[in-house]
Amino acid sequence: MFLYEVNHAKSYTVEEAKRKLESYCAYQDRCHQEVVTKLQNMNMIPLAVDTIVAHLIEHNFLNEERFAKSFARGKFRIKKWGKNRIVRELKIRGISRFNIQTALKEIPDDAYFATFHDLAEKRANQITEKSPVKKKKKLADYLLYRGWESSLVYEKVNELI
Repeated sequence: MFLYEVNHAKSYTVEEAKRKLESYCAYQDRCHQEVVTKLQNMNMIPLAVDTIVAHLIEHNFLNEERFAKSFARGKFRIKKWGKNRIVRELKIRGISRFNIQTALKEIPDDAYFATFHDLAEKRANQITEKSPVKKKKKLADYLLYRGWESSLVYEKVNELI
C-alpha cells in the first residue's frame, strides 16, 4: 500500500490571486521577494507569478523604492536601527543598491545622531557590569548589533565609560 502526500492547499485562479495580493500589498508596503514567496506558497505556477507581479507593479501596488524608503524610516524610528543594519536587511530582501541609497536619504542626519546618542546613553545606564572593560564591550556589542557604524560606536563607548 502506498501513502501519498496530498496537498490540500486551496487553489486560486489568477484573478483571485491578483485580488488577494492587491489587498496584501495595500495593507503594507512589500518587496518583490515577499510577494513572490506569497504567490509560491499559494501554489501559483511561475507564469502566473510573473503575470501577477507585473500587474501589481503596473497598478502601483508594488514599488520597491517606496518599500525601501518606508522600511528604512520605520526601522530607524521604531526599532532604532543604524544604517548598517538597515542596509543589511534590505540586501537580504533583494533591494537594489540604488534603492538602498535612496532609502538611507530618508533618515535625517541630525535625527540619526540624536537617536544614536540617546540610545547609547540609555543602554550605558542599564548595564550593571562593574568592570569598565566588560561594560564597554557590552555597550559596543549592543550598538554594533543594532547596525550603528563602528567609528561612532567606539568613540561613544570611550566617551561614556
